[in-house]
This record gives sequence, structure tokens and C-alpha cells, in this order.
Amino acid sequence: QVQLVESGGGLVRAGDSLTLSCEASGRSFSAYTLAWFRQTIDKGRTFVAAIHWSGEGPLYGDSVKGRFSISRDNAKNTVYLRMSSLKIEDTALYSCAARAYGDLSYYGMHYDYWGQGTQVNVSS
Repeated sequence: QVQLVESGGGLVRAGDSLTLSCEASGRSFSAYTLAWFRQTIDKGRTFVAAIHWSGEGPLYGDSVKGRFSISRDNAKNTVYLRMSSLKIEDTALYSCAARAYGDLSYYGMHYDYWGQGTQVNVSS
């Protein structure tokens, strides 16, 4: 089992950059495929990015391609989401998720573990 804790959210202006972190507790971090999702009231939960347990991929949602980058540091048990050229519509609660030895997936139902999330607010 793994526990996930996100950090790095906050209030930024449109066009700014921000990096989110998700630190995992427990063993075998390198065995987990990791993903970021975001949630808003109007859109619900949507896929942002994922990185395979082997490091292959990554996979990105269409709305963030070219602006967001996911990476992992297995030595630090941490996955990152680097967000640049932020838009107002990127405002959301960002959560990381994990699945053991799983394939990359856009679907939240395929992930077994979730963090509580970190809020990102983008203003004009």
C-alpha cells in the first residue's frame, strides 16, 4: 500500500509556471505507475498526465500537452508536475494517483491509490 501527499499548489497569474509534487510513503515506489488528475465542480475529474512505472511514456491530456510535464524521482519517492503557461481554466484541485505495475491509463478507475489533492488557482 502507498500513501500520497501532494504539495505546491497556490494562487498564480495566467502565464506563470508552477510545479506540484506528490510524495509517496511505503515501499516499492518504483513499481507504481503514477498520474495526475484535476477536478472542478463543472468538469468533474479529468486526466492530466501519467508516467509509467518503467519511466516510459509519458501520457498527457489534450488540454495540457506542450504546457505540462510529468516526471518522477524514485530516489525521493516523488512525482512532479511542472506546469507552464498556466491558464485560468487550469484552476482545479490537482491529485496524484498510483497503480502498481499498471499500464498508463487516462481513467481514474484504473488507479488504486489517491492523494487528497492540492489546489491551484490561476487568476487573470
